[in-house]
Amino acid sequence: MYPNRTKINYNRFFIILAVVISFFSLSLFYGCDASYTPRPKGYFRIDLPEKKYSVYSEKNCGYSFDLPVYAKVESYNDSLAKPCWKYIRFPEFNGEVFLSYMPVNNNTAELIEKSRELAYKHTVKAESIDETLIETSNGLHAMIYDIGGNAASSVQFYATDSTHNFIRGALYFNVAPQPDSLAPVIQFLHKDIEKMIASMKFNSKQ
Repeated sequence: MYPNRTKINYNRFFIILAVVISFFSLSLFYGCDASYTPRPKGYFRIDLPEKKYSVYSEKNCGYSFDLPVYAKVESYNDSLAKPCWKYIRFPEFNGEVFLSYMPVNNNTAELIEKSRELAYKHTVKAESIDETLIETSNGLHAMIYDIGGNAASSVQFYATDSTHNFIRGALYFNVAPQPDSLAPVIQFLHKDIEKMIASMKFNSKQ
């Protein structure tokens, strides 16, 4: 009887060994699955402030608009030559809107075309440029250019009463263009630009 018993034990050993090898082979096969997708790149969370506005009035230049409370206005570098040109700083986002004012002298079409040219100078880096035409309740004609991609300026705009006053703005960030990570901030500040345009008034003829 002992020889038969020994033979049975060997058979069980080889069966168990075959099962173990099969298990590890399957584990290696599924572990090397080519369909594995790496996790997408993440970005830091940005806490956006509550939207509140106060009226900003540039009396010497004759224009006013609603300004976010988390923004501040500073004079242009050459304020003696261009006293009505301003920087609207957003320190929390390391960004700014460069605002330039020009009086109209029968050259509205020329100023509009110049603004368009400045926006479309970004076509080398831009993936798209969308134009939104606006007619405000204050009687102004305005345009917003949304510039997609790695362009230096993501939003540009102008507003005019077509007869006496013209104002142009461009949003910049003091960081390398990163449209994916900046997207929430751009959308947030876009609402402020829309509010600025909708509330803009030209109080005097320059």
